[in-house]
Amino acid sequence: METIKHPPYKVAIADDHRLIAESLSHLINDSPEFTVTLLANNGKLLLEALRASEQEPDICILDINMPVMNGVDTARAISSQFPTIKLLALSMNDDEASVIQMIRAGCRGYLLKDCSQAELHRALSEILTKGFYYSDFVTGKLVHTIHREEKTLEPAIRLSDREMEFIKYAASEMTYKEIALTMKLSERTIDGYREALFEKLQVKSRVGLVLYSIRAGWVNAN
Repeated sequence: METIKHPPYKVAIADDHRLIAESLSHLINDSPEFTVTLLANNGKLLLEALRASEQEPDICILDINMPVMNGVDTARAISSQFPTIKLLALSMNDDEASVIQMIRAGCRGYLLKDCSQAELHRALSEILTKGFYYSDFVTGKLVHTIHREEKTLEPAIRLSDREMEFIKYAASEMTYKEIALTMKLSERTIDGYREALFEKLQVKSRVGLVLYSIRAGWVNAN
């Protein structure tokens, strides 16, 4: 039986570094699975191009740090205005805050710019076919659950008011030191809250904690 092949998936790229955008385009076009149909220097130009285009791309690759309109705002706008387009964050930033922001804005995966061509192709393919990308860098299972239709959990886990307050601040860009000052607690006490919640929710990082909390409905995804 002859295998029916899917037409190449259409990919859009938003990155203010032209050389990087063009290099990405060549790397992606090396695979018959994908074809880059749109390059934009920032989020504003990307949104304008999407509104003017007769055919939407299947997936958009977004840099975080762009002038005019950054990756977070762009991801939010695309998620709202073009909900069928899937999003992949690709950035130099490897800090938890950046990951949390982009996932909460609607990205289905997060790659660092030093990833291999094979991983880039794998991430695109899995996001397009499975809806998410599992990676060692981001807790893939939690990235998947945040986008499932079931947005809430059964109320089996009970948290105190102070734990819920800590989670709200942990989902922001505040450092643990700033959270301690805001909650008028010592940094050691804040460390205790963090470790206790990691154990209680069976997560291993701040990113995991935030994604679990979004899924549970304790904090908003946007």
